[in-house]
Amino acid sequence: MTAAVRRPPGVVAARSGTVAGLLLLLVTLLLAPATPASAHAVLVSSSPAASAVVPEAPAQVVITFSEGVRKVPGKVRVIAPDGSRADRGEPTFQGAEVTIPVDPSGARGTYLVSYRVISADSHPVSGAFTYSVGAPSEPPTDTGSDNRANPVTETAVKVAKYVGYVGLLLLVGPALVLAALWPRRLSRRGPARLAWTGLGVLAAATVAELWIQVPYTNGGGLFDVTGAGLGDVLGSAYGTTHLVRLGLLAAAAFLLRPLFAGPVGRTDGIILAVLGGAALFTWPLAGHAAASPAPAVSVVVDAVHLGGMAVWLGGLVMLAVFLLRRADERELDAILPIWSRWAALAVAALLLAGTVQGLIEVASPTALIDTTYGRLLLAKIVLFALVIGVAAYSRALVRRRVAAGRPGSMRRAVVAELAITAVVLGLSATLVQTTPARTAAADVAGAPAGYFSTTLSSPIYSLQVELDPAETGNNSLHLYAYTTDNRPQPVQEWKVTAALPSAGIEPITVPLLPLSDNHATGEVNLPARGDWQLRFTVRTSDIDQATVTATVPIK
Repeated sequence: MTAAVRRPPGVVAARSGTVAGLLLLLVTLLLAPATPASAHAVLVSSSPAASAVVPEAPAQVVITFSEGVRKVPGKVRVIAPDGSRADRGEPTFQGAEVTIPVDPSGARGTYLVSYRVISADSHPVSGAFTYSVGAPSEPPTDTGSDNRANPVTETAVKVAKYVGYVGLLLLVGPALVLAALWPRRLSRRGPARLAWTGLGVLAAATVAELWIQVPYTNGGGLFDVTGAGLGDVLGSAYGTTHLVRLGLLAAAAFLLRPLFAGPVGRTDGIILAVLGGAALFTWPLAGHAAASPAPAVSVVVDAVHLGGMAVWLGGLVMLAVFLLRRADERELDAILPIWSRWAALAVAALLLAGTVQGLIEVASPTALIDTTYGRLLLAKIVLFALVIGVAAYSRALVRRRVAAGRPGSMRRAVVAELAITAVVLGLSATLVQTTPARTAAADVAGAPAGYFSTTLSSPIYSLQVELDPAETGNNSLHLYAYTTDNRPQPVQEWKVTAALPSAGIEPITVPLLPLSDNHATGEVNLPARGDWQLRFTVRTSDIDQATVTATVPIK
């Protein structure tokens, strides 16, 4: 019988630190360039319609979204041509429809409708559009409401979700291995410490998500948290699921103590499994799955997907950090075949659940290519295929019975699996903050003809862009610049170009006429259909300048 090679503790610690550093680098590289989260519900229609000119002032404005939304207090407004509030009383929310009562005796001119609401999957949706009574006038500005997203807060949301995933697998892996695979002769102290760390990280991430959801909802900074805002979050479905998760973690902590001390009975193991399964459902109930076209199916497959990930990656961590270093050849000869079967089942669950998720969230093959969600999903599939290849190599080692005698080869394969799946985990954290492909595709397909509007952000200003009629031929372009605190931003110089790379059309310079300090207009001829790239360079002082871009579908 060949003895396993034992390396000096210093070497092991150094290599463990190197692996941890590489994983941290991968996480940082993944999260650092993260773009702001996209809205997960889209504006489908409005009455009056965007850019419409109506003969009489309406008594109400109705806006309809692609899925149910709930209010953010004080964030739905209608601004009259003179800059005063035209809305009267609180808007009413009925599923996907929001009704805003307005003054029916309002003046003639252009009105601005500004909104920020929360979609069914707990993500903020903001935007604005105009309509005119009698005849258009210069659009007003909404100086009392800032509906733009805070980039620091949005990044913090993604980081908290990622940290929560890491805590989950650090808790599930040790608990599972200690309950079923841990050799009796080995001390449980190390795995117990790892599991307590995972429990603490998961609990802290859950509390952080609750805290961050307040400014994420309101569009503020990380510390813009009020008692009323926190109450609104805790009273929502998002808050309820997170509170339930914290309660289940507290209950699990009492049952984990005996497990960390020694083997536990069958009843305690079953109770722990039930608590863990229930906790897994708190993630999909607070995310995309709850707002999908088939929520019952989506919630179940999401929980299965998350559980498979936790078992697989948590088990790999236990193999790499403890079992392959401490267990002897006889113990590994008994443990590895069982783990190999578990890993195969976990991977099968991941593949099945991922396939169902993809069919529901992507909906069409073209959405895989045409949407950010689809492209991220393709990247995740490619990386997952690499992990499957490494896992197949590990399984082959077990079948040939060489892993027990040469744990170094197995350990290197496990570390490779962990390194790649760290990136997969990061993609998952980004995916849950990205508009599902079915919604993004519907947004493009269902966008009202004859109008395009968006708000672009830079470190020194935000830019509201309106293009009418957003069709081939002549189009009117209106630009409105605002400061980071949503006040009119004086502009010293405007530059705009429009290009269609897919048709070989080079950038066209758009001549602009400043109408006020923060408002400019121009006419641009767009000769072909496609996704035009509009590039806006705005200089606000002698030394301050920034460029933002927008993709505009021209039909």
